This record gives sequence, C-alpha cells and structure tokens, in this order.
Amino acid sequence: MATAELAVTISDAEWRVMRIVWTLKETDSRTIIDLLEQQHDWKPATIKTLIGRLVKKGALATTKQGRQFIYTPLIPEQAAMDTALTNEISQMCAMHRGTAIAHVLEDTEMSRADVQNLIDVLAKKLPTAPESVHCDCLPDGCEGSCAE
Repeated sequence: MATAELAVTISDAEWRVMRIVWTLKETDSRTIIDLLEQQHDWKPATIKTLIGRLVKKGALATTKQGRQFIYTPLIPEQAAMDTALTNEISQMCAMHRGTAIAHVLEDTEMSRADVQNLIDVLAKKLPTAPESVHCDCLPDGCEGSCAE
C-alpha cells in the first residue's frame, strides 16, 4: 500500500508530544507537560517550545477554552508513522533494505495479528518480487561493491 506524502517532518522530541496528543485525542499543555516530565528530564519551557513548533508545522490545532489552549492532532497517527518509516527506508541502499527491515522485525514486539498481517503482505508480494534488487547508491549502480 502506498503512503501519502505528509508535508510535516516531526523530530524525535516532537514525536513524544504527538504520541500523547494522538492517544488523548485532545489535551491541554499542562497535561502534556506533566506526562513528559514523568518520562523525560525536560523543562516545561522546552515542552512548550515543542508544542509551538508542532502548531507552526500544522501537526497540531489549537483552540482556546477559557484560559487554556486545547491541542488536537491535524495529521493522522498512522499516516505520520508510515511516512516517517518510508522516508527512513528510502535513504538506505536498495540492496540492504530487506535485511534492515528483517532485523527491525526481529527486535520489535508485535501482536499475533500484526505478525499474521506481515505474513499476508509478504505472501502477496512474493510472486512478483524480483530475484534481486539492484544497488541505487550510485547513478550506475555499485557493481557489487555494496554486497557484504
């Protein structure tokens, strides 16, 4: 399944904020600050800066409720995850992407349903998969220099 390209790039620290907002659906800055202070040694000013950046980037909407601001996500969590992962993988040598993905899968805890979904996706992909994938590191390929 192809992923729609999101125009928002989220930093590692901003992911922490977004995960809270996606989970809660909507929240105020005090709640975000309280939760992130429990998880990290971050100051409230740092967290407010992260929230502000996400609002500027168009990842979070803000509405005023009385004296506080309420934040809601403007980008879907799954689409953001798909885009981030696709962007990371696309930076790797095409010859080694499959191995890298396999290593990540070995180290990632997943439910039985997730594992079955991966099996189904791979089974569907297998009949049309090429025998090998060519290096895309150099314009004319690497002529085997990428091989281990």
